[in-house]
Amino acid sequence: MLSSLSPRLVFLGLVLLAIISLLFARVFLQEYLALTACPLCMTQRVFVALWGVFAFIALLHNPAGWGLRVYGGLCALAAAAGGAVAARHVWLQHLPADQVPACGPSLEYMLETLPFSETLSLVLMGDGNCAETMWTFLGLSIPEQTLILFSVVTLIALWQTFRKYPGTDPAATGGQPANGET
Repeated sequence: MLSSLSPRLVFLGLVLLAIISLLFARVFLQEYLALTACPLCMTQRVFVALWGVFAFIALLHNPAGWGLRVYGGLCALAAAAGGAVAARHVWLQHLPADQVPACGPSLEYMLETLPFSETLSLVLMGDGNCAETMWTFLGLSIPEQTLILFSVVTLIALWQTFRKYPGTDPAATGGQPANGET
C-alpha cells in the first residue's frame, strides 16, 4: 500500500507537515500561549522550514530517478540535523538544576553584535532559557515533541529516498528503466 503512494504525494505531505508545524509554533505556542521561543527552538524552526522548502521544490520539480533520491536525501538531512538540535534541547531540559548553563543574551542581540559563526556556536550550546519546560502535551515537552516529529520526517524522507518505485526496476522491463531514466 505504501509503495503505491506517488513521490509527489509524499513530498506534498512533507510540505504540509512543515507548514502545520511552523503555524503551530508561531500561532498557537507563540501568539496564543505567549511562549517565547529560545534560540534552540528558533534553530529547530529553521530546520523544519528547510525540509519544507526542499520538499516544496521537489513537489514543483516532480523529478524522477536520482532526483527523487536527492530531494529525499536533502529532506532527511534537514530533518536529521533538526533532530540533533532537538535532542540537544531535550538533554538540556533533563539536566539537574545545578548543571544547567547560565542564561545568555537573546538571539536578536547575538545576531546584531556577534559574528555569525560565534552566534551559531552559542545557539547550539543552548543556555538556561532552553532548559525550561514551558508547556507539555501528553507529558512531552515541546522539544520532545519536536524530536519525535523530526524522527518521523527523517524516516519518511529516508523511505522516499531508498524505496523502489513502480516501473523503475530494470529487470522487470528488459534491462531498461520504464520511465526513460538512464
